[in-house]
Amino acid sequence: MLVGELVRLRAGQPADLDALEAIFAMPEVSAWWVAYDRARVEADVLHGDEPNETVYVIDVDGDVAGIVQSYEEPEEEYRSAGIDIAVSPRWHGTGVALDAIRTLARHLLDEKGHHHLTIDPAAANERAIAAYAKLGFRPVGILRQNERGPDGTFHDTLLMDIVAGELR
Repeated sequence: MLVGELVRLRAGQPADLDALEAIFAMPEVSAWWVAYDRARVEADVLHGDEPNETVYVIDVDGDVAGIVQSYEEPEEEYRSAGIDIAVSPRWHGTGVALDAIRTLARHLLDEKGHHHLTIDPAAANERAIAAYAKLGFRPVGILRQNERGPDGTFHDTLLMDIVAGELR
């Protein structure tokens, strides 16, 4: 478990499934996280088996606020990790998402020894881009047609990164 100022990042439990399914079904979340039905949430969040990926439930005083995850590059020559996050609209604007990302980023940088982190929000997701910039992430460039949207077409994402020492 990782503890931030507002959040606890912990492993998902079967009791979280209903709350997570509801969060991923919300239009504000499903616009960016496509096709996360109950089966996919259960498979990816509760039983994920990707060896270099870790998914945490964002817990705020016992309430499930969403998930934050990392994918770690294990090669010593690169020592980098990617982060992704989904947060219920109930918690938008409260600092919960910022605290979750900051808590995970500190863990990856300080405890896991990574020196470079990336995050790649949809290029149209201005709210997420602004939040990541508050933490020190900088735009690197556009990944053209990088992810499929809810309309079935591919959309651009903005690659953002941060290096050790830049996290705010």
